[in-house]
Amino acid sequence: MSDPRAPEGDDYSATVLGSHWFSGPPAPAEPVAPDRVEGSVLRFGPGVTAAMPAPFPLDAAVAVAAAPRRRRGAGLRRYALAAVVLAAVLAYLGWQRFGPGIQVGDVAVSTDPAGPACDATADVVAVVATDGRPGTLTYRWVRSDGTKSEELTERVPRGQREARLHLLWTFRGTGDYQAKAELQLLSPAQRTASVNFTYHCSRQPGAG
Repeated sequence: MSDPRAPEGDDYSATVLGSHWFSGPPAPAEPVAPDRVEGSVLRFGPGVTAAMPAPFPLDAAVAVAAAPRRRRGAGLRRYALAAVVLAAVLAYLGWQRFGPGIQVGDVAVSTDPAGPACDATADVVAVVATDGRPGTLTYRWVRSDGTKSEELTERVPRGQREARLHLLWTFRGTGDYQAKAELQLLSPAQRTASVNFTYHCSRQPGAG
């Protein structure tokens, strides 16, 4: 009996059966092992160049994994920068308060070269050059009559570039006296400077 599904005509020959001739399910294909594995790309058979995509794009995975690290790193850098700035400010303030104190330069002592008049007072002035930093000078005066002052102090404010120290030396009577006044700077550095002058009084006895 002829197959009613067969094509009409005498030239037909059923040498190859199409898939519609099978009534049962198709036979499962045998799995093909990949030739090689390169990362997440599997290559099958000779001449096959198509790549199986990864479950999700690798670039997206790397970005997702790296994003938290970048955020943490940026936060740490901000904190580190703030800490550096704070440390610099504290160091500057500490240096201003506890750093090197006042530095002194030249010391010069002067007075009126004519000397004091009869029964007058000589104003002897010492000028101590400084670097403008605040601090305290410790010094004393030594006079040629054998007297010496106690240790004295002078507070120098910030920005002041010199300190002026005064010695008032009073003379009485007639005659001549070769006087010498010496400043001894004791701290923050040791310096000495002096000036010589003459007390001259030729007033006659009984004169006003």
